[in-house]
Amino acid sequence: MTTPPTVDVHAHVLLPEIETLVDGLPGLADAKALDARRNGPAALKANGPMIGERIPRLTDPSARLAAMDAQGVDVQLVSPSPSHYHYWADEETAEKVYRLANEATAAHCAAAPDRLRGLGLVPLQHPETAVRALEHALEQGLSGVEISSHTPGRELSDPAYEPLWTRAEETGAILFLHPFGCTLDERLDQWYLSNTVGQPTENAVALSHLIFSGVLDRHPGLKIVAAHGGGYLPTHIGRSDHAWTARSDAGAGCAHLPSSYLKRLYFDSLVHDPYVLRELVRVAGADRVLLGSDFPFDMGTDDPVGALRAARLPDADFHAVRGGNAAALLRLRKD
Repeated sequence: MTTPPTVDVHAHVLLPEIETLVDGLPGLADAKALDARRNGPAALKANGPMIGERIPRLTDPSARLAAMDAQGVDVQLVSPSPSHYHYWADEETAEKVYRLANEATAAHCAAAPDRLRGLGLVPLQHPETAVRALEHALEQGLSGVEISSHTPGRELSDPAYEPLWTRAEETGAILFLHPFGCTLDERLDQWYLSNTVGQPTENAVALSHLIFSGVLDRHPGLKIVAAHGGGYLPTHIGRSDHAWTARSDAGAGCAHLPSSYLKRLYFDSLVHDPYVLRELVRVAGADRVLLGSDFPFDMGTDDPVGALRAARLPDADFHAVRGGNAAALLRLRKD
């Protein structure tokens, strides 16, 4: 057997041209104000220098590749920084954003096509254009798109997204579920709770909407990759199973126990705890967990393979998570 490449499915690219595009447009100021309220002043103060020192790795393919070499990562699946979602934008602006994001991400990855694969964006706030945005991403040679956990006024269970799920299933496109912003708002505006509590909460809520609404029943072939190990849901799925069994309202929308759907999803390994990672592998299956680092942000890991090794998985499971699963998902070939 050949050894699979080491594949990191959670890595970001910063696209300054998108921020130039939306600068000064109506709606941006309100979106920034909401982000500021949700994160709080201390987090915003820390974010500036943190991002500033990472600009080369976020924008320069050569700096990215050097960092990958240092980490022992062969391939990255690169997605735009979630700060580029701009779900406040009107339909005309949203189309410009997704086109620019898709084309710029593809251009970044084209610098090393054997080592960089990319994801684009779709405007979830305009479901009627989401299929067109997905197809545009695929036309650029990208592997799929990145989506957030919700958009203002709509959850991922909204029937308006059925055409997107249908087309993603038909094309085999990857949908990378990565939250940006938590609707708990100012309750999390200290101590970076907006991220440490907010992100895993949003993951759990979004996945629960997809499961309990029957989206995964109607679209069993969807390739959804949940960032941050799926948040709180995989380690607390027993409560969902109990509700589905005990209550008619909880069990009305999906055909099977909620825990069974974890084996239809993919999860990155970024949980920051080897015991939690072992539990994620247990409940989802070793074939459903993929290496993830959140490159190059401070809430990620600079040693994703080391973090995986700390979970002390059986060798076959270790190599599947390290790269075998992602290589199959991305249809990579190692010569």
